[in-house]
Amino acid sequence: MIEIQRAMKRILFLFLILFSVVVKAQQTDFVDFKKVDAVVFFNQIRIDSTLYDSFEVHFDILKKTDSIYLDAVHMKFKNIALNGKKIKYKNDGKKLIIYKKFKPSEDNKLQFLFFASPKKAMYFVGWEDEARNQIWTQGQGKNTSHWLPSIDDMNDKIEFDLTFAAPKGYEVISNGNLVLENESSDYVLWKYDMQKPMSSYLAALVVGKYAKKVESSKSGIPLEMYYYPEDSLKVAPTYRYTKDMFDFLEEEIGFAYPWQNYKQVPVHDFLYAGMENTSCTIFSDAFMIDETAFVDKNYVNVNAHELAHQWFGDLVTETSGTHHWLQEGFATYYALLAERHVFGDDYYYFKLYEYAQELAAQDRLGTSTEVMNAKASSLTFYKKGAIVLHMLHEKVGDIAFKTAVKSYLEKYAFQNVETGNFINEVAQASDQDLSAFVAKWLQDKTFYYEEVEASLQRQSVFITEYLMVDCEAANAKCDYYLISGISDEAKSKVISQVPGKITSEVFKSSIKVRQEIARSVVEIPSELKKDYESLLEDQSYVTIETALYNLWTNFPKERSVYLDKTKRVVGLPNKNVRLLWLTLSLVTPDYAVDEKKSHLAELIKYTSPAYNYEIRMQAFSFLESLEIVNEEIVKHYAQAAQHHNWRLKKFAKAFFEKHKESIKTTN
Repeated sequence: MIEIQRAMKRILFLFLILFSVVVKAQQTDFVDFKKVDAVVFFNQIRIDSTLYDSFEVHFDILKKTDSIYLDAVHMKFKNIALNGKKIKYKNDGKKLIIYKKFKPSEDNKLQFLFFASPKKAMYFVGWEDEARNQIWTQGQGKNTSHWLPSIDDMNDKIEFDLTFAAPKGYEVISNGNLVLENESSDYVLWKYDMQKPMSSYLAALVVGKYAKKVESSKSGIPLEMYYYPEDSLKVAPTYRYTKDMFDFLEEEIGFAYPWQNYKQVPVHDFLYAGMENTSCTIFSDAFMIDETAFVDKNYVNVNAHELAHQWFGDLVTETSGTHHWLQEGFATYYALLAERHVFGDDYYYFKLYEYAQELAAQDRLGTSTEVMNAKASSLTFYKKGAIVLHMLHEKVGDIAFKTAVKSYLEKYAFQNVETGNFINEVAQASDQDLSAFVAKWLQDKTFYYEEVEASLQRQSVFITEYLMVDCEAANAKCDYYLISGISDEAKSKVISQVPGKITSEVFKSSIKVRQEIARSVVEIPSELKKDYESLLEDQSYVTIETALYNLWTNFPKERSVYLDKTKRVVGLPNKNVRLLWLTLSLVTPDYAVDEKKSHLAELIKYTSPAYNYEIRMQAFSFLESLEIVNEEIVKHYAQAAQHHNWRLKKFAKAFFEKHKESIKTTN
């Protein structure tokens, strides 16, 4: 019976692998788009649109078909020619469809002019208000067709050679190598060359005012790190460990970085933390930080994650959402390995432990899904995917795992992949039957927390100690723990459990532990007042923000002292300390009475489009708590309600819904 069950599992596994192949015919069965040469010309009069731009695509016909198409959303076309001749076509608003009795052939060429005024995927930031002027793209799986005729299906990989005509004074950054930069009276022509194919959603563009720092990897790959000219002092802390992690990943993965160079570009009001466009990562400028902010919120993990995607997602790309973990799980896992390289083993194991806690909570809520589920949560794709790889790595051993990853990338480079492609490589390298592992960790929605915890304890004394230290246990020696040599993480755990046991001695701990004191000790005993006040001098903006609020609340007679001490602190890129300071200054009656008008004006200013959406949302929230609403604030809310960032838009719409009876809005 056991052998029959094992055989049925193998059959089921093979069926699941093969099932996604047996689908209805797609365009990729009939045509292979090979290379795109396009010129995008930005209109100085209407910067949110383009003039008629040229487009040329080379393709092979694989099988007989009566039509082919390019995805092109809300575009206009003229002068369409196939192999130099006029051709019958249809523009249905979503696709440009070319009609012809095609026969198998190679190196066909379709040419035309196109006009686009994209409402999605290409964002024009700041051209009509006070913010910095930028243009940037975010394809998000299938949306490149809003600004560039392309193929939404990620299974058709194309070499994109893109040229842009942009106003003088702006840098233009895209995929591949910059091979031409020509200047005319009003415009500069920027030509970028790719040498290898990629899925269309990875095509990228940034237009803005930048400087850059360039380093070279150990293997000779140029690493271009862009920044705003005024942020020169933020370059070192923001891009810290970039070269080190690049060199590490090339060696760890065992497959050379597959693109000509690697660029990273911060942009204003980006939709996500970062996006792994091929050879050109775009990330939120909220990660451009100074030295103090590094301890609170740094770019290292996002940096490593998007870099890992250059192999896992860009070089080898999922065939469908069912296999999305092959991109996000791998990028999350290899980012952790890179961070382990720079921060150490304890950091790595503790991050996995935190991931496991999040996944266990999801499991308890009943919202878990299988990893191989196209509708799985981000938590599942990213963090459960990473834990699956950790467990698999442990199961098959280091040599077999690394051999399999290298073989997987070599075999499927510049192609699309499914879960079975990777699992087969691991099975061959380890000589193990992995069907039970796949069924349990990839096809079962349950998260097996106990097994993950056991794995972490097997590999890490640090985790074993952390789990042992528990002040919720009846026999816990909490007083001893707080002054012992246990890890910062374990000591922080104790502080969060028993904040009432904090003594002056505990304040002599590290910045991390002092952060936890600020978070956990909300009611400050008078005997700890002086120690707690020292938190305002820490090299941590999160600590300063939290300590300022708690001290202001606990000791009303000292409020002016605390405000004076912190009045020049801005904080993180989201101005966390400054926004809190302005609010507290306004509600402290006897403080800076003659400056309250300017303080209020500054707080209102931060709700304007000139600032990052995080700053705006926090400023709006503080003003709401103060019950301050005026015409300027409502105007800024109205602008926010039309914003491209969904978080800010949702926030603003909620305000209007709440106040719809008292505020009359005009668009």
